[in-house]
Amino acid sequence: MPSRTVTIVNMRGLHARAAAKFAKLAGEFEAEVLVSKDGQTVGGRSIMGLMMLAAAPGTEIEITCTGDGNEAALAALAALVEDGFDEELSDTVASGK
Repeated sequence: MPSRTVTIVNMRGLHARAAAKFAKLAGEFEAEVLVSKDGQTVGGRSIMGLMMLAAAPGTEIEITCTGDGNEAALAALAALVEDGFDEELSDTVASGK
Protein backbone atom coordinates (compact mmCIF):
# COMPACT_ATOMS: atom_id res chain seq x y z
CA MET A 1 0.00 0.00 0.00
CA PRO A 2 1.71 3.16 -1.17
CA SER A 3 2.17 6.03 1.24
CA ARG A 4 3.99 9.32 1.25
CA THR A 5 4.98 11.78 3.94
CA VAL A 6 4.41 15.42 3.03
CA THR A 7 4.83 18.70 4.89
CA ILE A 8 2.04 21.24 5.33
CA VAL A 9 3.40 24.41 3.70
CA ASN A 10 0.44 26.78 3.51
CA MET A 11 0.21 29.60 6.04
CA ARG A 12 -2.98 28.44 7.78
CA GLY A 13 -2.29 24.70 7.91
CA LEU A 14 -4.95 22.05 7.36
CA HIS A 15 -7.91 24.33 8.15
CA ALA A 16 -11.50 23.99 6.88
CA ARG A 17 -10.95 25.19 3.30
CA ALA A 18 -7.77 23.14 2.84
CA ALA A 19 -9.43 20.07 4.38
CA ALA A 20 -12.41 20.50 2.04
CA LYS A 21 -10.11 20.68 -1.00
CA PHE A 22 -8.27 17.55 0.15
CA ALA A 23 -11.51 15.63 0.84
CA LYS A 24 -13.01 16.66 -2.50
CA LEU A 25 -9.93 15.53 -4.41
CA ALA A 26 -9.78 12.26 -2.44
CA GLY A 27 -13.41 11.65 -3.40
CA GLU A 28 -12.51 11.77 -7.09
CA PHE A 29 -10.60 8.48 -6.76
CA GLU A 30 -11.79 4.96 -6.03
CA ALA A 31 -8.82 4.32 -3.76
CA GLU A 32 -9.28 4.42 0.00
CA VAL A 33 -7.35 7.39 1.39
CA LEU A 34 -6.04 7.60 4.95
CA VAL A 35 -4.14 10.50 6.52
CA SER A 36 -2.00 10.09 9.64
CA LYS A 37 -0.28 12.51 12.01
CA ASP A 38 1.36 11.61 15.32
CA GLY A 39 -0.28 8.17 15.46
CA GLN A 40 -3.80 9.45 14.69
CA THR A 41 -5.32 8.25 11.41
CA VAL A 42 -8.43 9.63 9.72
CA GLY A 43 -10.25 9.05 6.45
CA GLY A 44 -9.12 11.34 3.66
CA ARG A 45 -12.70 12.10 2.64
CA SER A 46 -13.65 13.39 6.11
CA ILE A 47 -13.31 17.17 6.40
CA MET A 48 -13.87 17.02 10.16
CA GLY A 49 -11.38 14.19 10.58
CA LEU A 50 -8.75 16.06 8.62
CA MET A 51 -9.31 19.22 10.67
CA MET A 52 -9.03 17.21 13.90
CA LEU A 53 -5.45 16.34 12.96
CA ALA A 54 -4.64 19.99 13.73
CA ALA A 55 -1.84 19.99 11.16
CA ALA A 56 -0.18 23.41 11.39
CA PRO A 57 2.40 24.78 8.94
CA GLY A 58 5.55 22.67 9.06
CA THR A 59 3.68 19.56 10.26
CA GLU A 60 4.32 16.28 8.46
CA ILE A 61 1.37 14.08 7.55
CA GLU A 62 1.41 10.65 5.95
CA ILE A 63 -1.01 9.93 3.11
CA THR A 64 -1.78 6.27 2.43
CA CYS A 65 -3.86 5.07 -0.53
CA THR A 66 -5.10 1.54 -1.17
CA GLY A 67 -7.23 0.01 -3.90
CA ASP A 68 -7.90 0.97 -7.50
CA GLY A 69 -6.06 4.08 -8.62
CA ASN A 70 -3.95 4.29 -5.47
CA GLU A 71 -0.82 5.58 -7.22
CA ALA A 72 -2.71 8.35 -9.05
CA ALA A 73 -4.59 9.34 -5.89
CA LEU A 74 -1.40 9.49 -3.86
CA ALA A 75 0.38 11.62 -6.47
CA ALA A 76 -2.52 14.07 -6.79
CA LEU A 77 -3.08 14.44 -3.04
CA ALA A 78 0.62 14.84 -2.28
CA ALA A 79 0.89 17.51 -4.98
CA LEU A 80 -2.10 19.38 -3.49
CA VAL A 81 -0.45 19.47 -0.06
CA GLU A 82 3.01 20.31 -1.41
CA ASP A 83 1.54 23.17 -3.46
CA GLY A 84 -0.03 24.61 -0.31
CA PHE A 85 -3.64 23.94 -1.36
CA ASP A 86 -3.23 26.89 -3.79
CA GLU A 87 -3.00 29.24 -0.79
CA GLU A 88 -0.35 31.59 0.59
CA LEU A 89 2.70 29.65 1.75
CA SER A 90 4.18 29.87 5.22
CA ASP A 91 7.38 31.94 5.30
CA THR A 92 8.82 29.69 8.01
CA VAL A 93 8.28 26.49 6.02
CA ALA A 94 9.32 28.04 2.71
CA SER A 95 12.61 29.27 4.15
CA GLY A 96 13.31 25.96 5.88
CA LYS A 97 13.33 27.43 9.43
